[in-house]
Amino acid sequence: MSRIIVISSGKGGVGKTTVTANLGMALARAGRQVALVDADFGLRNLDLLLGLENRIVYTAVEVLAGECRLDQALVKDKRQPGLVLLPAAQTRTKESITPDQMKQLVNELAAKYEYVLIDSPAGIETGFKNAIAAAQEALIVTTPEIAAVRDADRVVGLLEAQNIKRAHLIVNRIRPAMVQANDMMSVEDVQELLAIPLIGVIPDDERVIVSTNRGEPLVLAENPTLPGTAFYNIARRLEGEPIEFLDLDAGNDNFFSRIRKLLWSKII
Repeated sequence: MSRIIVISSGKGGVGKTTVTANLGMALARAGRQVALVDADFGLRNLDLLLGLENRIVYTAVEVLAGECRLDQALVKDKRQPGLVLLPAAQTRTKESITPDQMKQLVNELAAKYEYVLIDSPAGIETGFKNAIAAAQEALIVTTPEIAAVRDADRVVGLLEAQNIKRAHLIVNRIRPAMVQANDMMSVEDVQELLAIPLIGVIPDDERVIVSTNRGEPLVLAENPTLPGTAFYNIARRLEGEPIEFLDLDAGNDNFFSRIRKLLWSKII
């Protein structure tokens, strides 16, 4: 049974595409057959983060227009054969595809792949409606900033209205030192506001930017990084493993021991 998961946030720039690329690659490396769908028509970026931009011949728009078959538009990742990308068209707007058409594409992919991950565009208009049309589950990505959390809360409500009730939270770009100094919302704060189960906490790290610019997801790095490990752990939790959350600051027993206990209780 395929799992169709939309990665959403509401606010732009919180790391949805980075999460989609790394999570898809981590699942593929675990032996799963994974299809990534870029639903951001007009502003596609998922191909860049995967380093596949030069291999795109057809996009979802050509598939829907009958100009090519779906399998012709899928870009296969040479590093990980179990991973494919269905790119969006840069020359078309989000209005060039309907929710029913997106559902048709995604359901066709779901017949062949174990995971279909849909990278939702920012905002809650047409692009968002397309992205969630066929989704069964959602991963809500937010950074620990009040504007991002408020937008994420709006998205949670819209997903519930569309009967997508299985949603999990990913808190991205957390900085433990800033949390300690009360200059940044804590994971507890974010989770309390959004009231959905936590599935991942990703620390802020400049290596994420480097990997993005190189088109090499962090989960492929030979030397494991904290963000890369966090992405792997999210993949394992999606698979049902009770993985404990990373200790992002072993020196702060008081603060992070409380977070670990809270997060662990949510997973098990």
